[in-house]
Amino acid sequence: MTAKEIKNTSFELSSVGIHNPKVYWNLAPAVLIQHTLSKGQGELTNSGALSIETGKFTGRSPKDRYIVEDEITQKQVHWGNINIPMTSDQYDRLEQKVLTHLNAKEEIYARDCFACANLKYRLNIRVVTEHPWQNLFAHNMFLRPAASEIEDFQHEWMILAAPGCMAVPEIDGTRQENFAVINFTKKRIIIGGTAYTGEIKKGIFSVLNFALPVNDGVFPMHCSANVGEHGDTALFFGLSGTGKTTLSTDPERKLIGDDEHGWSKTTVFNFEGGCYAKTINLSASKEPEIFKAIKFGAMVENMNFKDSNSHILDFEDATKTQNTRVSYPINHIDNIVFNSRGNTPQNIFFLTCDAFGVLPPISKLTNDQAMYYFLLGYTAKVAGTEAGIDEPQATFSSCFGLPFLPLNPTTYAKMLGEKLEKAEAEGKPIKVWLVNTGWSGGPVGEGRRMELPYTRAMIKAALNGAFKDVAFTKEAHFGLQIPTECPDVPSHILDPKQTWKKASEYEEKATSMVNLFKKEFVVYSNTVTNAVNEVL
Repeated sequence: MTAKEIKNTSFELSSVGIHNPKVYWNLAPAVLIQHTLSKGQGELTNSGALSIETGKFTGRSPKDRYIVEDEITQKQVHWGNINIPMTSDQYDRLEQKVLTHLNAKEEIYARDCFACANLKYRLNIRVVTEHPWQNLFAHNMFLRPAASEIEDFQHEWMILAAPGCMAVPEIDGTRQENFAVINFTKKRIIIGGTAYTGEIKKGIFSVLNFALPVNDGVFPMHCSANVGEHGDTALFFGLSGTGKTTLSTDPERKLIGDDEHGWSKTTVFNFEGGCYAKTINLSASKEPEIFKAIKFGAMVENMNFKDSNSHILDFEDATKTQNTRVSYPINHIDNIVFNSRGNTPQNIFFLTCDAFGVLPPISKLTNDQAMYYFLLGYTAKVAGTEAGIDEPQATFSSCFGLPFLPLNPTTYAKMLGEKLEKAEAEGKPIKVWLVNTGWSGGPVGEGRRMELPYTRAMIKAALNGAFKDVAFTKEAHFGLQIPTECPDVPSHILDPKQTWKKASEYEEKATSMVNLFKKEFVVYSNTVTNAVNEVL
């Protein structure tokens, strides 16, 4: 079979140092799947999705992500444990190693794509990958140009993804053999030593998190977004495992996107053209839209089959990793906004998975509280989610996305604050809610995980105004406003203290969490107003 390719005939990869005689350009998903199967790099599931394994790395490796320190980034990037500097010379040597590796392969794969659904901010990206299934991931996750757009496509950014290219730390200046490096001067991202596909999408997310605030004044967000039948937009911020994808994929609302968005003066727009959902414990009954999206063209990562004959996926099997994933084009979801854009949001939800069972399942935030919890970015990891975690562990990721933020987190928090203040001044205040998708009645091992139907009911009530005439009570420890009733939710669940067997144990744990929050927030105390500092 001869694969049909489409490319800009005026561009050759030799101009960037790739002289490999066999480059497959912009292959269709079916052909990329065929290449993957013929190379023995994947299998088809019973639903038609491609199943692959990413090898040693089944998640991102944030300690091995670097940014080249040069004239563009030196004074702008918030350097530290998150944004690790690499010199231009180190980058050039490492890039040459990647190019040499790709040139030595029998065949490689190239794809032209976009980021940003708002044409004003569109970013042209060219992705070159070692494996065909990596190229399928790029097809699924980025915006897909029409054939006519590819004919004269010129890239602004290029990604070179070579999992088989290993760094030598003592020579290349890396921590270990894997690396992901962003060069803002060359406008390139090089990835090696890891086949985890999430490095590709998060690399571009980091680029946009730097470029959009600095150049265009657009607020980039690690959130999902959807739109109601009356055009009301809602945002869902949250770290991995808190429910962004699940809660935004709502059959009663149209999905804008599930992970990365920009907020300009008048619109919210998706950065991507697909979804990258966690699949651990996924079920057709609880998450039907995502479950149905796992069909031909989708790609699942690091999952096992229930048995080798049926090729039915085992969604409860975490043998390889808790971070099992599926990528699919957003049009695999039936109910979507086809231009991937929405109006200024009317509701914002901060999702947290509180493994200690002290935060209420839903509470209404003031603007000052919104700033506080946005900078705090609290959630918790539970046993089994990462190696070495045997009991619940509080974790904090400012702006609900610290690993992807090249600028100081206060930059993004300030942008959120300005959006909230502007909306209030115009008489259209944005409601901000804190939602605990974690435990109730006690910590992990004692309490119970909040039931998804209850969380959906609370979010539905917030969106349709059902809380408008409901009384709210002020929670004693965190000062949060809790509704006293909610349709389809038992009232006692709304107040976390009432769900604990022993009130004294709740008081002790809640006091401990307040002290932990205060300690964690100290780093921002000199950058926010007194009102924000006094939230707790």
